[in-house]
Amino acid sequence: MTSALSITRAVNPPRAAYLDFPLGHTAGKPHQPRLNRYIVRDALTGFETLHQPGQMLMLPYEWADDDAWKDGVMRPRSPTEQHDDSRVERDATPQYQTEHDRALAEAELVRGGCATCVWLDEPGA
Repeated sequence: MTSALSITRAVNPPRAAYLDFPLGHTAGKPHQPRLNRYIVRDALTGFETLHQPGQMLMLPYEWADDDAWKDGVMRPRSPTEQHDDSRVERDATPQYQTEHDRALAEAELVRGGCATCVWLDEPGA
């Protein structure tokens, strides 16, 4: 999954799913687990539909109603202005959107499963 179209095309991975969202938000917007699930599930369809090296699945989701958000993130207004990078620092401690997510992950670990992918199989999802 990628939000960096030109870089991904240059690297030419065997397959990729592109989402036109700000860097750091490749699986969607924060605190929107339903949207996150839809994006990841749609991206995973690339394993079934992308057969030629370098093919890219273009996901249809939009960050906003227009592309104005890109001005602050992708294009500095002046040569001295820094990009608006509001991502949080990386942390080795698992991060969860909700306490429910934390409980699901911990229960899955007890059963010997994956702490970061339990939400893919969440009942009623």
